[in-house]
Amino acid sequence: AAPPKPKVLFVLGGPGAGKGTQCSQICENFNEWSHISAGDCLREERTNPNSKVGELINNNIKEGKIVPSEITVKLLVNAMTAQMKTGKSCFLIDGFPRSLENMNTWEKVVGDDAECLGVLFYTATEEAMEQRLLGRGATSGRVDDNIESIKKRFRTYMTETMPIVETYAKKGMVYSIDGMPAPDKVWAKTSATIKKIQG
Repeated sequence: AAPPKPKVLFVLGGPGAGKGTQCSQICENFNEWSHISAGDCLREERTNPNSKVGELINNNIKEGKIVPSEITVKLLVNAMTAQMKTGKSCFLIDGFPRSLENMNTWEKVVGDDAECLGVLFYTATEEAMEQRLLGRGATSGRVDDNIESIKKRFRTYMTETMPIVETYAKKGMVYSIDGMPAPDKVWAKTSATIKKIQG
């Protein structure tokens, strides 16, 4: 028999909308779910001394530009394959797709090899995101948690990510959650949504 297809839920939302926190809680509370962050996959690849694409990724991230889609998709597929060996079957793919071109590359490279469940979309205002990220930059050591990078990332997000949300919304595949209330309130909505998606 063919192995079961991985189920994929794309997690989108502006920088600082609380995606990471919610993804961690989903994985803690739902055994079959695993969280794969596109950003983490890319950051790991950048620090891998044997990686030919590491330097290319580095330059793009510094400039706030998007890394070539094929690279990101391959890293995501590798991560899913590794996690499936540990018994995971549902994947929260966080921070991807970030552009329609990303989305099309996923369709081309992965296509029917995975079942797309839709988009989990965390909404937040720009001001609130800025406050959160500046607070995080004080402790995270991430080079892109400073005000110029944050403004750049927000613009990139608005122009490139929103069309993806709109594309999935037309198919009735977007689950929107307000990321602004306290994390436990957001979690109540998130867990109810995951149960609904799982059916």
